[in-house]
Amino acid sequence: MELKIVYFETPGRENTDEVLRIARKRAEELGIKTILVASTGGDTAVKAADVFKGLKVIAVTHFTGYHGPNEQEFTEENRKAFESKGGIMLTTTHLFSGISRAVRDKFNTYAIGEIIAGTLRVFGQGMKVVIEIAMMAADSGLVRTDEDVIAIGGTGRGADTAVVLTPVNSNSFFDLKIKEILCKPHF
Repeated sequence: MELKIVYFETPGRENTDEVLRIARKRAEELGIKTILVASTGGDTAVKAADVFKGLKVIAVTHFTGYHGPNEQEFTEENRKAFESKGGIMLTTTHLFSGISRAVRDKFNTYAIGEIIAGTLRVFGQGMKVVIEIAMMAADSGLVRTDEDVIAIGGTGRGADTAVVLTPVNSNSFFDLKIKEILCKPHF
């Protein structure tokens, strides 16, 4: 089997429109009905809701308190726009940080979640993100673990990485397999 991977010269939000286009085309080819998209402030989620109209689009946000107590980065305006287009929001603890970050901050040492996250970043920040949001969505019951999805993530803001995978629950982390890399930055 021979498939195409698109590599972007630089990571970041300038790739968002192309990532969404590539992912939409592959979703149509494979008959994938669910799209996961990481979105911090909501701009990427709103774009994804337009591009993937007719499909199930789930935006996975930073957890409330990521930057400070009771702070949510996903803007209220974007939340309303995204949900009015049929989008589903998931705001929950990040799989690879959460309690691991608390251990790091309190005891100045790293726990397994952050070690795994750091290891995945050798493939790019977006690759870590797509794996993380897929398991977060599975653990929340928003995606099935027996159906392929397209997961979209990025480096900082916007999107620069997309993959096809079958989600697993976090307790089955080592069973997760990425089936296709659609696009990512070329580092």
